[in-house]
Amino acid sequence: MFDFALPADTSDEERYRELANAGDSLTDGESDAVANMANLAALIWSFVPDLNWAGFYRVVDGELVLGPFIGRPACIRIPFGQGVCGTAASSGETQLVEDVHAFPGHIACDSASASELVVPVIRDGQVIAVIDLDSPSKARFGEADARGIEAVAERIATRV
Repeated sequence: MFDFALPADTSDEERYRELANAGDSLTDGESDAVANMANLAALIWSFVPDLNWAGFYRVVDGELVLGPFIGRPACIRIPFGQGVCGTAASSGETQLVEDVHAFPGHIACDSASASELVVPVIRDGQVIAVIDLDSPSKARFGEADARGIEAVAERIATRV
């Protein structure tokens, strides 16, 4: 059994270092991408406070398809270039959105979401998935969150 927990006063730097280490440890030696994404979504949910959704969208036949996640039911398919996730997938760049309602073309899968962080997972120069985090709080995510989830994405890119 795995028990990953951090004290509430853990710094962002330490939180994301521990998250990356836990993700690395938990997925080491496991070749099933879906199983790894499921465990990583659960880890993110456990490590990152103030979320209402955490999970993956996978690149399948040129569009994003819902992968393992924790939260309310979500949009199943997202075209590249649409919404925050589609923008991250098409640009290959992290999207840090303080107010999703101000983001042009935002796709509202959960009306409770107010801010969003989407990080592309890149393998061999290609986006293969995105990690999507939503929060009910505006401006929930900052540069430390973006850097932390980017580090996780880099470490697990060969396992999802």
